[in-house]
Amino acid sequence: MGKCEFADAFKEEREKSGIGKMDDQGDPVVMLLKHKDVRKAAHNYKSFSSEAVPGRIVVPSEVNIRTTRQIPFEVDPPMHKEYRSLLDAWFKRPLQDAYKKELTTIISTVLDDVLSRDKVDVVTDLALVIQSRALTLLLNVPFSKSVKWISWGTHVFRSEGEALDGDKAAILYNYIDEEIDKAIANPSGDLYSTLLAAEVEGKKLTKEEVKGVLILTFAGGRDTVINALTNSISYFSANKEALEQLHSTPEIINNAVEEFVRYFSPLTHMGRVVTEDTTVCEHAVQADSRISLCWASANRDEKVFENANEIVLDRKINPHVGFGFSHHNCLGATHARQIMRITLKLLAEKVGDITVLEAEENIENLGEFTRKVGYNSLKATFKKR
Repeated sequence: MGKCEFADAFKEEREKSGIGKMDDQGDPVVMLLKHKDVRKAAHNYKSFSSEAVPGRIVVPSEVNIRTTRQIPFEVDPPMHKEYRSLLDAWFKRPLQDAYKKELTTIISTVLDDVLSRDKVDVVTDLALVIQSRALTLLLNVPFSKSVKWISWGTHVFRSEGEALDGDKAAILYNYIDEEIDKAIANPSGDLYSTLLAAEVEGKKLTKEEVKGVLILTFAGGRDTVINALTNSISYFSANKEALEQLHSTPEIINNAVEEFVRYFSPLTHMGRVVTEDTTVCEHAVQADSRISLCWASANRDEKVFENANEIVLDRKINPHVGFGFSHHNCLGATHARQIMRITLKLLAEKVGDITVLEAEENIENLGEFTRKVGYNSLKATFKKR
């Protein structure tokens, strides 16, 4: 495969058995690979729960690096609905005209800087910067806060060469604790203060609950947005006509965003804990074991998607699960989609050519599978239109 291509790592096993297996720090995972099975299990929270020990539904497991429950991510219905009802209005703000205008300014400024330079690393000079600066809008905090976030690098829980890094994770946790304390002392219109003043079932959120929402907000949309942006740009380098297609037919940009999310699947999978002895794909799974919903495999299921291993920018029917499915569809999906839409629009307007010079792939090892999820580094040149 070429450096801008992403193979379907799960095709053989998806068609053969519908499942994969991997060990995760001594806590095995049965991976569901078919689109229909992933959606069915995602909907069945009674048999496949998100409300386990904090960190256990994440793959790789984070039980050794945090005790705070991420909210609403690690909560099952009916309580999950209570938290989502509280949070949805805030996380739909990216649909507002003023928000879109500010986000457009942020992304346009980054692209202008990139176009002024001879060579950039798309990961650190473009994707990380856009993701971090855009997060200031989502949290409604000063733009200057993004400087520190950028300094953390692309991962908040991992260092280079390590699956998990408790010391690095502690930097984020301590930072959030400090910001919550500041909001308690001096309330404002930011997300910290809004959560501290909020109630669920007639009770104010505890500091731990507020922290759980903020950890999810910081960590959940970091690697994923960076991967989506970087991978899309790698595609434009390898497929010069694609950028021209968006330039000449901007009305397909929304379709293109959904297609990039489907094809690249920035998050490979997410776990659930089995609550009772049952079966998945005719395979027995025991209570308290783990399964994972493999979004990346489901999004290449050829029984669902025509030409599943090709990017079709104007794909009309696209029931992808790149943002999850059912109760736990991604809380930050509106924000992520808006980042992608505006970035693609501005790339088509401003950029005439992208050429990748060097690429260091980010490869995930998933038991019997290896999957390219993105890039650790992507050196490229950008030319003005």
